[in-house]
Amino acid sequence: MSRDKYVTYWFEESEKDASAMMSLFENGHRTWALFVGHLVLEKLLKALYVKNINIQVPRIHNLVKIARDSGLRLTDDQENFLLEVTTYNLKGRYPDYKQSFYKKATREFASDRIEQIEGMRKWLKEQLIT
Repeated sequence: MSRDKYVTYWFEESEKDASAMMSLFENGHRTWALFVGHLVLEKLLKALYVKNINIQVPRIHNLVKIARDSGLRLTDDQENFLLEVTTYNLKGRYPDYKQSFYKKATREFASDRIEQIEGMRKWLKEQLIT
C-alpha cells in the first residue's frame, strides 16, 4: 500500500471515530465519548506520522509523543491538552480509573472537552493538507 493510502486509512478511521464519539456523547455515554475522542486524535496524529515520517506507525497511545515524532510543533496549550486527552485512554480502559473519571465527566466537562477535541481535530486535519 502506498503512503497516501496509509494516510487515507488513518484519516478515515479517525472520521468514523469522530462520528462514534458524538453519538456516544449524545446518548449520555460521556466517559466512552472521551475515550473515543482520544482515538480520534491518535489516528489523525498517526496519519500525520505516516505523511511526514514512515508508514510504520508507533504502536503507542501517548498523543504528545506521536505528535512530536510526527514533526509537529505544538504550543504549550496544545501539548497540555494532548497530555490530558492521553489520560482518557487509561481512564476509559481500566476499572480502577473509570469510577473517578465517571464522576469527573459531567455533561459540562465532557461537552467542553469534546469541543476542544473538535478544535484540535480541525487543526490536525489542516496539518495533513499542508
